[in-house]
Amino acid sequence: MLRLWSLGTRSALPRCRALHITAVNNAVAEAESSTAAVSKWTPKSVRTGLIARKRGMTVMWDSYGVRYPVTVLQLENCQVTANVRTVREDQSEYHAVQVAASDRPAKNVTKQMLGHFDRAGVPPKRIVKEFPVTPDAHVPVGTTFSAIHFVPGQYVDVIAKSIGKGFQGTMKRWNFKGLRASHGVSVSHRAAGAIGAHQDPGRVWPGKKMAGRLGGERTTTQNLAVVRVDSELDLIFVRGCVPGVDDAHVMIRDAKKKMTQLAQHNHAKGNVDKVLPRGLVDLPFPAGTKELAKALPPVIEAPSSRVSDPFVPRE
Repeated sequence: MLRLWSLGTRSALPRCRALHITAVNNAVAEAESSTAAVSKWTPKSVRTGLIARKRGMTVMWDSYGVRYPVTVLQLENCQVTANVRTVREDQSEYHAVQVAASDRPAKNVTKQMLGHFDRAGVPPKRIVKEFPVTPDAHVPVGTTFSAIHFVPGQYVDVIAKSIGKGFQGTMKRWNFKGLRASHGVSVSHRAAGAIGAHQDPGRVWPGKKMAGRLGGERTTTQNLAVVRVDSELDLIFVRGCVPGVDDAHVMIRDAKKKMTQLAQHNHAKGNVDKVLPRGLVDLPFPAGTKELAKALPPVIEAPSSRVSDPFVPRE
């Protein structure tokens, strides 16, 4: 049975000489026969991400009574529709898992996509995305994901389209300081200031920070902590805010910096206890499914990351 929490020592993992290994390099290094063996997470593994809906923000309190903000993300029948394997011109392999979420009426789906969903054995979906993985992290087509895919205590990256702010000035868009409130400044307090030089170069350099349209673009919020998981309602509570409006689709994946790269780095240095965040011994691999969720408590909450009570004066 999968152990999510442990205060003891972790089991030893195989040595890894690489420090930073992308999904492409792992695709070359890993053999295809590895998928036939018993699936177990390793520091070199890159799991698939999920598609969720941002339901809004609320607050929670930890065991010390400290209040902190969280964003609630909900899975809507997130399922696997395809496993991608492509050989590039340099003979390296690209592996990915295609994920779809949010059921929609068949009358609003093209015939091409209806055939694609029928072959996968899943109902028509509103959104389809692809997540690069390592060869050992492919998931069977038709698998339904559960919120337990992300373990409380780990870190995730959330990708979404940010809220559009319209045409904004340089102070709001680029955090410019602005000009002085007095002492010679007249009707130019929020102006951008000079934007170029003189006759040489005689033009404005490309990429100059100026007023323009703000937001409404794809952005990533990194290293958000997962604090609670509700497998019955498929809710994922992440600490902090994520981009996008309420009810917008967002993509969630294991944090590249605090999970994937840090695990590979610590494993290469022999720091087995630091391969995963404190309190974690393993991750659901290749994915957290509905079947796995039935064997675990419906609500799992991460313990407080604090080591001392902030309300008790230090001696």
